[in-house]
Amino acid sequence: MCNLNNKLFSFNTQQGMTFIEVIVAFVIIVTGILGAVAMQATAKQGSFDAMQRSLASSLAQDIVARMRAHAPSLNPNLALITYARTDYGAGLDAVPTNRCSGVTTCTAAEMAANDIFEWERALMGADTTAGATNVGGLVGGRGCITQNGNAYTVVVSWQGRTETVDAGTGDDACGINGRKRRQVVVQAFIF
Repeated sequence: MCNLNNKLFSFNTQQGMTFIEVIVAFVIIVTGILGAVAMQATAKQGSFDAMQRSLASSLAQDIVARMRAHAPSLNPNLALITYARTDYGAGLDAVPTNRCSGVTTCTAAEMAANDIFEWERALMGADTTAGATNVGGLVGGRGCITQNGNAYTVVVSWQGRTETVDAGTGDDACGINGRKRRQVVVQAFIF
């Protein structure tokens, strides 16, 4: 105790934190944890969308490479016209009678049928399965191939996870209409 001008004062010393300080610290920690969880969820969604875009680009380049590889040297457009369709991915085509594997020889039409079957399987994810379920491919994947002379346009569309502006407008409209539709468009000349 201290005596100043005959008045008694007592000094109380505090130890530890008050309840309000504990609550403020708890709110700050919880906010940080929730922010980290939200950031992780956004990163995972972005990673999935990037993987889908990469797969779509790879599939578009794959069918263009197949078309170039199997185009006959004499009048290639006669054989390549069989690739021009707008319903890839709507349903899997029947297995071609001649799978064009090993030492068998195939005509241009048989190679085209085999290419189309393999590409559509990859587009739909039927080439990677777990049990009887397709686990590969694009979400709602669709493909369209159009021809204008020697110019071919390959459009691969899929369903994204979030809504945005519909990607399929104008000449490149391919796949399921909606604000989640994403697309990759590849144009190629095949001579």
